[in-house]
Amino acid sequence: MSQFQSRCPSCNGLNRLPIERINDTATCGRCKEHLLDGKPLEGTTDNLAALMNSDKPVVIDFWAPWCNPCVGFSPVFEDVAAERNGQIRCVKVNTEAQQQIAAQYQIRSIPTIMVFKNGQRVDMINGALPKGQFDQWLNQALLK
Repeated sequence: MSQFQSRCPSCNGLNRLPIERINDTATCGRCKEHLLDGKPLEGTTDNLAALMNSDKPVVIDFWAPWCNPCVGFSPVFEDVAAERNGQIRCVKVNTEAQQQIAAQYQIRSIPTIMVFKNGQRVDMINGALPKGQFDQWLNQALLK
């Protein structure tokens, strides 16, 4: 049984999860909050491949802490993650800390948001959007 590690979005505690149970409801071993849904997860080289194998669509926000549009878009992304709890899995990849992932997905500008289904990219958009426009774009992307 192989496993991956993921940080809890609530308490930042590190949790080990079996890859075979990626689609199950998981809770943090420390704070007992939902681990994989409801809040954006930190995407790393250690967990991104496992998270992409989810039955749910995966929405990734590629960002950097020095990027003002990225920081401004973060509350919108968090709201969408909470509102669509159980429907999609939201992941944030810090392109400064995860340069290998940024290179793998050819990130040239940030924020870049990508939607994946069954591990395959179905849509992508560059730039921060207001919540209403992001919701509209995401609805269209999820229909693909």
